[in-house]
Amino acid sequence: MYRYGIKRVFDVVASLIALPFLLFIMIPVAILIKLEDRGPVFYNAPRLGKNMKEFKMYKFRSMKVNAPDIRNKDGSTFNSNNDPRVTKIGKILRKTSIDELPQVINVLKGDMSFVGPRPSPLGNKDRYPKEYFRKFEVRPGITGYNQAVLRNKSTMEQRITNDLFYVENISLHLDIKILYMTIVSVIRLKNINRYENEKEKVGL
Repeated sequence: MYRYGIKRVFDVVASLIALPFLLFIMIPVAILIKLEDRGPVFYNAPRLGKNMKEFKMYKFRSMKVNAPDIRNKDGSTFNSNNDPRVTKIGKILRKTSIDELPQVINVLKGDMSFVGPRPSPLGNKDRYPKEYFRKFEVRPGITGYNQAVLRNKSTMEQRITNDLFYVENISLHLDIKILYMTIVSVIRLKNINRYENEKEKVGL
């Protein structure tokens, strides 16, 4: 019952309550992003959501304009502590996960939930094992079990395991636990990047 109704009600109510407070953070952040390089404030990332429906996921832009899309061998997004594509303000946004705050708008629109598997990039479908498509049975989340446990440190294999665990065990109790663990992880600045530097990526 929680999966099919109560969860959505919680998302809408929580979004409406949180958004006015989040604006006190989001408006100054938007100004700082614009001041740094005059580029766009938001990065509207195309993603796959529930039932593999394509939607635009809102994020504060943390990379330089026209930065190349670099992927790890397993198809996951490359990130490191010294990624030259990331702007000065972007480094702060990523460490604090403030870049994800605009996704509250996606929650209100019904594209996402506060908790669920992270949305999938469009180009990764061919890499997924058959059982992983179960993640599309639920709305993707701003945070999820994988983000609470490993954040950006996870490999694609770990992400698949953790996302499927969530889909199979979804409950109000689990969602509350994930939200708590996510807050702790962000405050402690844990697992911000998968790699410490470019050399670690290539195994040097």
